[in-house]
Amino acid sequence: MAIERSKRRVAERRIKAVAHGLLDASTLCAIATVSPPGRAHVSTAYFAWSPDLHLVWLSEPGATHSRNLRGNSSAAIAVYDSSQSWGKPDRGIQVFGSVRAGEADAEETYVGRFRDYRSSNFPAYRLYELVPRRLKLFDERELGAATFVTARVAAGGRLAWERTEIYRSS
Repeated sequence: MAIERSKRRVAERRIKAVAHGLLDASTLCAIATVSPPGRAHVSTAYFAWSPDLHLVWLSEPGATHSRNLRGNSSAAIAVYDSSQSWGKPDRGIQVFGSVRAGEADAEETYVGRFRDYRSSNFPAYRLYELVPRRLKLFDERELGAATFVTARVAAGGRLAWERTEIYRSS
């Protein structure tokens, strides 16, 4: 399989529309963290997202991924619709960034998606917030077959196209 770098730029408005659609496609995400010895760890969680593309989830501070984040805030999150069928047009998003404790607006973001959430029902849990640096989008209906678009994320959720890659079978 060859990966072709395309010079085809994608406008911020289009990247944002695709990203929002992908983040809305599922309420579950897979969170990848790094353990102190450098081993990968993945967990699933329900998540919400804000207009500036911060991803927020609820977790127990003693969970492995939460402990990993205390030592290394670098994380990646994958969101995709798990009911997709192999061989049909696929879609998903990967978000890369740093995690911090959820700030004041994190709970508002979480409640916006999960209306029944009450922090009093989860006294031992904390909200965590991924502040994105980069997105990788894959939406074959919107971007083309086997096409990945990577964008940098700036303050306020501003997006800047970085590259387009097309995977070609040999």
